[in-house]
This record gives sequence, C-alpha cells and structure tokens, in this order.
Amino acid sequence: MVEELSVDGFAPLRIKRVVRETSDAVSLVLDVPEDCSHRFRYKAGQFLTVRVSVDGRDLRRCYSMSSAPVAEELRITVKRDPGGVVSNWINDTAAEGDELHASPPEGRFTLAEGVSSPRPLIAFAGGSGITPIMSLVRAALADTARPVRLFYANRARGSVIFSEPLARLTEQHADRLTVAHHFDEDAGVVTATAVASFAESAGDADYYICGPAPFMDTVEASLLDSGVPKQRLNLERFTIAEVPPGVTDNTDEACEEIVIELDRQKVTAAHRQGETLLQTARQKGLKAPASCETGSCGTCMARIVEGSARMRINDALDEDEVEEGWVLTCQSLPTSRKVHVVYE
Repeated sequence: MVEELSVDGFAPLRIKRVVRETSDAVSLVLDVPEDCSHRFRYKAGQFLTVRVSVDGRDLRRCYSMSSAPVAEELRITVKRDPGGVVSNWINDTAAEGDELHASPPEGRFTLAEGVSSPRPLIAFAGGSGITPIMSLVRAALADTARPVRLFYANRARGSVIFSEPLARLTEQHADRLTVAHHFDEDAGVVTATAVASFAESAGDADYYICGPAPFMDTVEASLLDSGVPKQRLNLERFTIAEVPPGVTDNTDEACEEIVIELDRQKVTAAHRQGETLLQTARQKGLKAPASCETGSCGTCMARIVEGSARMRINDALDEDEVEEGWVLTCQSLPTSRKVHVVYE
C-alpha cells in the first residue's frame, strides 16, 4: 500500500479517545493508519509536530507523547495555555473521530543508552512538563530494572496531571518508583535546597528535567552545584526562549547575500531583514526540510560553511554541533554580510 504521508511529511491521525486529565489538560489517544505505522514508531520522551487549521490558519505545534512505546496506544497530552491558539482549540473542540495531521516522532529527550542503562533515573517535572517525563518513567519501569525517582511540582493539587496513573504506577512498582509531589500553594516555589535534598545520595544517575523555564533553571543550577556532571543532565524546554537583553533581530552589519545549497541546487538570494534562513530558502523556491519550526526538532538543520548566523531558539542541537557550524535554519538570522549554508 502507498503511505498516506503528505508531501510535507504529515499523516492524518484519527482521535480514538479524548481523556480529560484536569480542568485544563487533555490527552488524545491517536490511531495511526496501518500504511504509515512504521513511520510513527517512537522512543519514550519524543514528540509529534501537529498541524491543525484554526480560523483558516494552518498552525503547527509540538506535543510530547505521554505514552510509552511498549504495548501502549499512541497518546499526546496538551495543557491549555493562556493565549495558546492550538492548545486551547484542542482542549475546547477536539473530539473522538476527529482527525489531526502529524509528522513522525522526533526529539532527543530520550533514555540515555536506550533502555539498557543500569543507572537510576531521577526526574524533575513542573506542571505540563510531566508529559514526556511520564513517557520516560513508564518505559523505564516496563523495560528495565532501574530505580526511578520523580519530583513533580505543581501550583495546586487540582493541577496535577496523571494523578491517578502515577498513584497506580507507584503501587505496582513500590520497590522501584518513588514520587514526591510539591505544591506551591503549600511550600512556595521550588528551591535549590529542595532539589538538592531530593537528589541526595542518588549516586551515578541520569537526570531528566522538564517544565517552566524558572523551574528548570533552578533544578539545573542546583544539580550542577551538587556536583552532578553536565553530561548526566537532560533538559526539554517547552517554552520559547526570550531573546537575550540587548540582542535584536537586526544586525550591526546588514547581510547582503545568502547562498543556499540543497539537493544539488545552489541559489543566491538577497536577505530580507528579519527573515530566517529557512524563509529565504522558501522564497527561492527550495523545498527545504522543516517540521516543528519552533527550534525543537532539528529537521531543518543545515551547516554554515561561510559567514555566521544567530539562532533565536535552539532546543535541538548540542554544543559540539553548533561549534561545527550547524544551525536550525527555522530560527537562524544572518549576522554577517554573506552567509553560505549547506543542507547535507
């Protein structure tokens, strides 16, 4: 049979069930067409890029799987976000039988060394950051003998996503799973002391952190101060990073020429102020690869061989890749008079 993936890599997924997790969060259980099911195999911690049409606009957003790959139906969980067009649309209108279009799973927030690592898994989740963490926890408990410890922070008890599933997992794996709930309404925001206390005596462990930026910054700084090696920290950021103070989309030296190589084509374009390298490629008629367009998946990565560019957001490339010249073209703005970029 011919795969049902569209030209831009999206497939229609039917909503099998809608599960109301809290008053402002919903899970969608998705049915993947048989003819492209192999394209939707995923690792715990990965996400889907979902494309929906709202008020005549095609919009794309990334949502993590909250299910685990082993013997579970594909499920994403979406929390309502004030001002969030797609998250609010899903929470308000998504219904059983509806279709969403999604591209195959992506993301690097996965279990280190797959599921074979013997190291303990220590996870810190804040609010909806529990979504990929839940996938990781479920996979680790199902596929390994690793001990798992979860620190889960929420503003209040009523905002705890997966309250009942976590309670069941704790009961089923009492010898391996420890869950500590933190409520801001009782204890204030999470402090570095609380983080260090929870991670104390963890030994040689793998750490996973996901949630609001201030929460993640506190956890990361506390763990590093406690002596946890940076390579043991795995972070997944949901929010768009703010542009650092003093940095704008303008450059001191205006870009005059962009050279782009893709699929044996080489084009030269004048740069339009404020446009990313991906937008420039599209302006020249190139079918440049892209998916999430939020700086999260890495699909649009290319290498700069001459000149320089600044990424507004980078949640996909590591430091070594950036040093080698790789950029996310959907987030890259030129910072030199000439930029030569190659899609490899």
